[in-house]
Amino acid sequence: MTSIRNDVESFAAQFKALSNPHRLAMFSRLASCCPPGTSCSSDDAVRYSVGQLGADVDISASTLSHHLKELHRAGLVQMVRKGQQVECWVAPQTLEQLAAFFSDLPAQPKMQGENP
Repeated sequence: MTSIRNDVESFAAQFKALSNPHRLAMFSRLASCCPPGTSCSSDDAVRYSVGQLGADVDISASTLSHHLKELHRAGLVQMVRKGQQVECWVAPQTLEQLAAFFSDLPAQPKMQGENP
């Protein structure tokens, strides 16, 4: 039961992080480099410099930094500092978990009292 609770809490934190339009745009841009169903590990994931990501989604540096930290805390994005530059990429295993979460949902929820 603890595992299910941890999964639910983890997904809730991720959805909360993605509820901001700037963070969703950033995550979407990073995720487009490693779509579900492709082989993408942390080693071969496409990495963006923070400046490049900011230019792609048209967000100021200070706003970008704040939103990246929120995505990182939620486990959606990984980051590493290389000298004065910070690189970021989508966490492939998290992307797979989110894709599995949504693919496991029923196509259309049944209404209460509806026959199967």
